Amino acid sequence: MSIIDLKGIYTAYEGGDKPVINDLSLRVERGEYVVVGGPNSAGKTTLLESINGLVRITHGSAIVCGLDLQSNADEVRRKVGYVIQNFYFDPFTPFTVEQVVMMGRFGRLGLLNRPKNDDYDAAEKAIRLVGIEDLAHKTIGTLSGGQQQKVMIAHNIAKEPEVLMLDEPFSNLDFHAREYLQCIFRDIVRSGTPILMVAHAFDGLPEIRIHLIVMNRGRISLDAFCEASEVESIIRTECVW
Repeated sequence: MSIIDLKGIYTAYEGGDKPVINDLSLRVERGEYVVVGGPNSAGKTTLLESINGLVRITHGSAIVCGLDLQSNADEVRRKVGYVIQNFYFDPFTPFTVEQVVMMGRFGRLGLLNRPKNDDYDAAEKAIRLVGIEDLAHKTIGTLSGGQQQKVMIAHNIAKEPEVLMLDEPFSNLDFHAREYLQCIFRDIVRSGTPILMVAHAFDGLPEIRIHLIVMNRGRISLDAFCEASEVESIIRTECVW
């Protein structure tokens, strides 16, 4: 069974008079690295929000992690990791990095249950993996945008999701940080967890087969597989600017 199976979906924001996603179909299998590209306002972020149940699907069918999204949105969100674009914590947010990463486990724990050894281990492993051990005891609001981005990536890795979605995850990071994280994402994909990433910069993509999606005006104009080195040129050719 596909981890994501969308058939002819339309989505619209509350109060919107026209759909943002138009008759879109997409299948994502386990172990795929999916890159979503396209011009601004093509619907890329809305696609991720739709898969995560944050934007209402008005028509069509959506099966995510084996569940009907429209009737199981809360359960789907517990199974999906989602790093949103340009999210910043208030400077006075009191939680430490360690606590924020541990919050990635809360969907598994339930509201009133205390973390167990497995939860602490998963959070610690995610912190080490992303390379933010030196930040573990700092409060999240005092960190730079790039550091906060790494924390939220670790938060979602600790979640151990069935699919990991990333919306412009490298927007505040330098090339070396992007390259390092891409190696982590490659290993996550090789372990069987698919990644669905919206991006506008494609340098440093891991040398694995890429499932490339190009969006234009709320539709998929290209759904194909290619090499990492081909991604940028294909997107530039396919986009309607």
